[in-house]
Amino acid sequence: MSHRRRPAVRGGRPLLALLLSAFFLVGVCAATGIAWDPLSAGAAGSRSAPAVDVPWSAGPGDAPGPASSPPATPPPTKGAAAKGNPKGATDTGAERPTGALPFDMPQPAALRSGEAGKKLVFAHYFTPYPLSLDNAGADNDYYTRNYLNPDGESGKHGKYGGLLRDRPLPVAPKSGDWEFANLQQEVRTARAAGIDGFTLDLLSLSGKNWDRSNLLMAAARSVDPAFKIMLMPDMTSLKTDDPGVLAGAIATLADASSAHRLPDGRLVVSPFKAEEKSVAWWTEVIGILKAEHGIRTAFVPLFLDFGAHSGEFAPISHGFSEWGSRSYVGQESSTRDVQRAHGMGKIWMQPVSVQDARPNQGIYDEAGNTATLRATWTRAIEDGADWVQLTTWNDYSEGSQFAPSLHNGHAYLDLTSYYLTKFKTGSWPKIVRDTVYLSARTQFAHADPTGDQSLVMSLRKGSAPPRDRVEVLSFLTGPGVVRTTVGSAQDSHEAPAGIHSELLPLKAGTSAAHVVRGGKATAKVELPYRADHTVEVQDLQYYAATSGREP
Repeated sequence: MSHRRRPAVRGGRPLLALLLSAFFLVGVCAATGIAWDPLSAGAAGSRSAPAVDVPWSAGPGDAPGPASSPPATPPPTKGAAAKGNPKGATDTGAERPTGALPFDMPQPAALRSGEAGKKLVFAHYFTPYPLSLDNAGADNDYYTRNYLNPDGESGKHGKYGGLLRDRPLPVAPKSGDWEFANLQQEVRTARAAGIDGFTLDLLSLSGKNWDRSNLLMAAARSVDPAFKIMLMPDMTSLKTDDPGVLAGAIATLADASSAHRLPDGRLVVSPFKAEEKSVAWWTEVIGILKAEHGIRTAFVPLFLDFGAHSGEFAPISHGFSEWGSRSYVGQESSTRDVQRAHGMGKIWMQPVSVQDARPNQGIYDEAGNTATLRATWTRAIEDGADWVQLTTWNDYSEGSQFAPSLHNGHAYLDLTSYYLTKFKTGSWPKIVRDTVYLSARTQFAHADPTGDQSLVMSLRKGSAPPRDRVEVLSFLTGPGVVRTTVGSAQDSHEAPAGIHSELLPLKAGTSAAHVVRGGKATAKVELPYRADHTVEVQDLQYYAATSGREP
């Protein structure tokens, strides 16, 4: 991956106290493939800043596609990348409100039984970024002080403008075992969206990430025994060459009833970057699990290069997966991959993604607003994938999150529920209420940051070219007029019944849209984050909003 570098800009950044004291990213160095935990074990309830010099361990960011790093100190914070919380948005953990979606979501039983129940959808869970790291209020928690702030972590992420550009939708501090309660809330949120379980990125076999992995297994079981956790040892991060050590760790987690097993009882193990170890090594792991722990295994390796390794791994594998591309172009290769897997008699787990932007790796993909989300879901549906993995649920250092976030709310997760329903049931849901999704960046793709950032992101090879557009994605019960405001420009367009994407030139200012039918507005949406030509910190993630939810 190439990094475009330029000299550091002279001078400081003007204060944006109200903007930036709202939220900034959580600490994982996923852009360098790093998983880092800022809090020491046993610090529950503590609001003091964690130690700065904590070792990092690699994660899926080392792949041809993911990764990032951490930011800053207490408010007021600095930098245009840190967009605040203009509406004071919080995640209460309440059930999805009536009318949030353009269709009526089937009940969980309908999505888990019969043929629908065979089509499984998992979301990749990244343990370094839970809903909260310190149980503090969002205006001064660890995300705000150190991950969203370009000066956070004593400035060690300053050269790329801070570790993150978004964060989990803030939650209020909780009493008691707040970490467990927050993990339960994430399970409930995923389940309400129709997701069958999490693929758990196992970054380490001790420490906070390991503890959180075990806690997630228990949280899933306590919320819904049918919500399953697929074990995904991360071979870019785990520091062991001993098959027995990994087998023992897998066996420990497999004791939890929430561990994902096939109907025949086999434990599903799906290592990230499986090709990091040889087939002989994995055969030994599988053998130890059976001989020493009594665990039969369904091995579903996830490759960074499926084509180069599928043949050699086929004899020991139940199925295959790949990390996948994060741009809407070039997705046709998934058709070939599914066909190859099925031709070998294996299942295929298709990656579905939103976007990818990694400040600390200096690289991003052009997602084309929601084009990548729609393209990857379409491939999973049309190519006959058996399972889907949303990549990712919450890796904010890649900017790839589906989970409710500060800058996207529930927009991407709500869109996913629509495609997920088609994937599992085989039928497109009927649109019963007008719903509009609005997405745009808050800066122009070629904007040069004026702050102290010296490493800026460049486009990954093979990605679609950068574009500066606002997308109005409408789900309408019948034809209607969509009136739009982008900065100072006002316009309107006719939208047909069903799904329609309209692209408008990005302009400085905020964006809004509303549907008019019979002289009455039926759906309204505003993207309150302002787009600017001049920015202090580069932020190439798309922001999104939906008319189906309160801002």
